[in-house]
Amino acid sequence: MNLNLKKIKAVPALVAMAAISSGFSAAAVNDSSVPRPEYPRPQFERSEWVNLNGDWSYTFDFGKSGKERDFQKSTGFKDIIKVPFCPESSLSGVGHTDFINAMWYHRKIDVPSGWSGKRVMLNFGGVDYRAEIFVNGKSLFTHYGGGASFAMDISKAVKYGADNDLVVYVEDDVKSWQQPLGKQSRRLNAYECFYTRVTGIWQTVWLEALEHGSLKSCRITPDLDGSQFVFEPEFYDINGCSKLNIKIKDGSKTVCDKTITASNSSYVIAPVRNPKTWSPESPFLYDIEFTVSGKDGKVIDNVKSYAGMRKSELRGNAFYLNNKPYYQRLVLDQGYYPDGQWTAPDDSQLRRDIELAKDAGFNGARLHQKVFEPRYFYWADKLGYLTWGESASWGMNWTDKVAARNMLSEWQECIDRDYNVTSLIAWSPLNETWIKDVDGQRDRLTNDLYFLTKNLDRTRPVVSSSGGHHAGFTDVYAEHTYVQDPVALYKQLSLDENGKPYVHHPLESAEYKGECYMIDEFGGIQWNKKMDAPEVASEDAFWGYGSAPRTIEEYYRRLEDQVNVVLSLDHIAGFCFTQIVDVELEKNGIYTYDRAGKFDMDRIRRIFSKPREQAKAEVAEMLSKN
Repeated sequence: MNLNLKKIKAVPALVAMAAISSGFSAAAVNDSSVPRPEYPRPQFERSEWVNLNGDWSYTFDFGKSGKERDFQKSTGFKDIIKVPFCPESSLSGVGHTDFINAMWYHRKIDVPSGWSGKRVMLNFGGVDYRAEIFVNGKSLFTHYGGGASFAMDISKAVKYGADNDLVVYVEDDVKSWQQPLGKQSRRLNAYECFYTRVTGIWQTVWLEALEHGSLKSCRITPDLDGSQFVFEPEFYDINGCSKLNIKIKDGSKTVCDKTITASNSSYVIAPVRNPKTWSPESPFLYDIEFTVSGKDGKVIDNVKSYAGMRKSELRGNAFYLNNKPYYQRLVLDQGYYPDGQWTAPDDSQLRRDIELAKDAGFNGARLHQKVFEPRYFYWADKLGYLTWGESASWGMNWTDKVAARNMLSEWQECIDRDYNVTSLIAWSPLNETWIKDVDGQRDRLTNDLYFLTKNLDRTRPVVSSSGGHHAGFTDVYAEHTYVQDPVALYKQLSLDENGKPYVHHPLESAEYKGECYMIDEFGGIQWNKKMDAPEVASEDAFWGYGSAPRTIEEYYRRLEDQVNVVLSLDHIAGFCFTQIVDVELEKNGIYTYDRAGKFDMDRIRRIFSKPREQAKAEVAEMLSKN
């Protein structure tokens, strides 16, 4: 069946699913039946695309014998799964929470005859962990890494104007110690701060047809001091005749319009007079349009984007945003959902998560042990919310050389994907590297990640390891503490007699050398709200740090005293509180797992947004009584 691509516009692309087929029959799919219908890559958005989310067939392959049984040539398996939700989730329609070491997916795609001669790109937002892609029985691509997005050209493998069989083979060995897991449990069930696993496709899958010479990517670097943006375009093909036009708009007003010859060696310097800056208090974004044209003037490619004029840097031991000191009041966000695991049930939930955090008095989040999807960053950019990008590094043996290779390659892809994100103001590749070093391999990997990150992005600070054992190189020295008593916390975090800050493992860590110092995990106070008795916490079947407060008033007092202590110490450049929502058995969130309120939010907001001078006075009063 032929498709008129001019009619397939963003969300209306779902209507085209009737022609593309929702998996195993020619039945049409109405809009409401396709999950996550929004365009998945908002900083590089094309209007003509086809969403492949929805019903696929699948089968588990616990013996990893599928290739011997020619599963790669499948025309459909017997069971149904709803993509992009992982099979462990309820939204997938499967809900299999035992270990899944391998599985297969299948769906039919009808590639329009009008796409013949174009580059047909198959895109995956995320597949955990190893994914091999087959089209009509032919292996086209293998990708390693559960957090990184990837794409491939399937033009030479498809039949145009006819059904094609798309098969995805997934392997996910969570017990190998060689792949990043984040907080996925190695036990059968969730326990403490380890949660239900995520296997296979967990972000949107989609198709695009591109003319030859289209734009492959474009790095956007804001240069506030130079009042300009710097663009680094990359093209699929170069013929020496095509042109790239870049328009920057402030609403309906064009503030810069530049055209260059399309080349992979070109930079575009785009001046913007009197630029408007982006910040959590004023999240202004410029609209950007990329247009590639041939020598006859015919449009080859058109891509919509955006960017904010934002500068993130360290001066001495202080963090600066847009050339002004800025105190980071972050919250830990693990990006889990009760019905979708790593995948939000819909786009509005991503926005809602950020709004809840801002309502609680936070100006940003440390995105913890998971590479968040581009739609989350979109809402952080739009709403004004600082983010730290972090890998899912837990689950690896940092002294294992295969694990190191897996980590380095995936992390590079993640930085490349999210380089343009305005709200992202720091990179944090590792979390709590507790595993004992062997032959210097742990520290070698930590330092390799630092220099890899700096080489790929010199515009953002790097937190080599958040907590744990610190190696020799980092821009931010970040420590964790879950001391619950505020007086003991004050003594722990105060500078010692030599003017040095608290280091959790001084014998296993590089010496603090005056870097920016942050407490990027603290709090973790247990509170399991009981609807029938909200004044009393029960410690039955839940987990958090320290003992639970006996009353909700005791919770507020402990929380405020801890926050006051951190705010009062001048050498601490910012904090990250654990955490924004409860996750499975871990009940230390400001909100419940289903995002319901647990506390008086006006009171919570006053605590986390408190002026530092007020906190100092209250700490002095607290200490005078002890």
